[in-house]
Amino acid sequence: MNAPHDSAHSADGRGYFTEERIMIRDSARDFTMREVLPVANALDGPDGQIPMELRRKMADMGYFGVTIPEEYGGLGLGCFEYCLIAEQLARGWMSVASIMARGQGGWIRRAMSPEMQAEYLPRVVRGEYLNASSLSEPGTGSDLASISCRAVRDGDDWVLTGSKYWCTFADGCDYMTVFARTAPPPSSSKRWMGISCFMIEKPRGELPKGVSGSKIPKIGYFGWNTLELSFDGCRVPASHLIGEEGKAFLIMAKGLETARAHTAARAIGLAQGALEDATAYMLERTQFGRPIAEFQGLRFKLAEMASQVEAARQLMYFVCNEIDQGRRCDKEASMVKLFASEMAERVTSDALQILGGAGYTTLHAVERHWRDARLTKIFEGTSQIQMRIISDNLLGKSGVDRWIADQAFEQAWGDKPEGAE
Repeated sequence: MNAPHDSAHSADGRGYFTEERIMIRDSARDFTMREVLPVANALDGPDGQIPMELRRKMADMGYFGVTIPEEYGGLGLGCFEYCLIAEQLARGWMSVASIMARGQGGWIRRAMSPEMQAEYLPRVVRGEYLNASSLSEPGTGSDLASISCRAVRDGDDWVLTGSKYWCTFADGCDYMTVFARTAPPPSSSKRWMGISCFMIEKPRGELPKGVSGSKIPKIGYFGWNTLELSFDGCRVPASHLIGEEGKAFLIMAKGLETARAHTAARAIGLAQGALEDATAYMLERTQFGRPIAEFQGLRFKLAEMASQVEAARQLMYFVCNEIDQGRRCDKEASMVKLFASEMAERVTSDALQILGGAGYTTLHAVERHWRDARLTKIFEGTSQIQMRIISDNLLGKSGVDRWIADQAFEQAWGDKPEGAE
């Protein structure tokens, strides 16, 4: 069921939309409705996998290299275009909007040497070299400074030992980005120090030698597997240490603004899909002798849902523009991630309610949007983490988290943000 889609054409007063951006958005919308949504409706479920054919089509569209420079075959575009495309893909299947992020060169693109970029990035653009990030652990959750997976230097290799959790696409990727501790932290206030980043190449469909894994059962985010991993003497060439030894936490922090904008885009896409399906259902469903679209209570609910979606979208546009202009927006990125994810859970739930019993079946996509929307409040930092970041900014509170964010911004853009010490 597809209702008319015109909300993305509104509120262009800040001049965000060029003809190129409109074309990119509309092309992604068409691709999603033609290629992604039918596949999602057919395959979403615990055993469903995003088809390789769909991934090849995404590569042909350039979606794995949106932000990769043109010299490596990418589109050379910014966070704005990246999130425009992600929103549309998530309208069909959030997992597809997420696998798009497994391209782009991953967390480590800017930390790669020029030689590594020249070798690997063209393959990323072609969809032949996709990433899975292994950060979290069973006992850490959002406290990534407390990871305990160890890496010890042994001749020309590093040897990794320990456990990782929530590693989506670990089996299907072409390389893994693994964060491990190479030195103990110097103090409790500097727990982030001593963490290093490694790139582990592997055959697609397998885990690296010295790594075993088990599939984590989930209620959504289907289309690929999420695994718990055990590293038992996994050897990584010393040349595959990414960035400076012991300072990989800054690599994590550097990409968080874009990552949170991307999560907001996915949440908005889910909410947009639910809104469209609820609108179409209200026009088709008849009760008490007339279409339910004539009932004022449902009409007002739909108006409220549409307003929430559009408010989140406009905030996302602002944040993406700030990122592309090189302006510091860690507070605003947390705001849009918080607002959009909380909104998506409400809107998808309201849409399911409008469909009634039909919404609680797998015959309609709204139940998928509802399940996946719930996850957006958790990954890339929970809603509670976002509220901490926002409140710390508002109250002028400083500390290690703020210092790390300052350092990451400086590394990303080459100069300190105003007011940084």
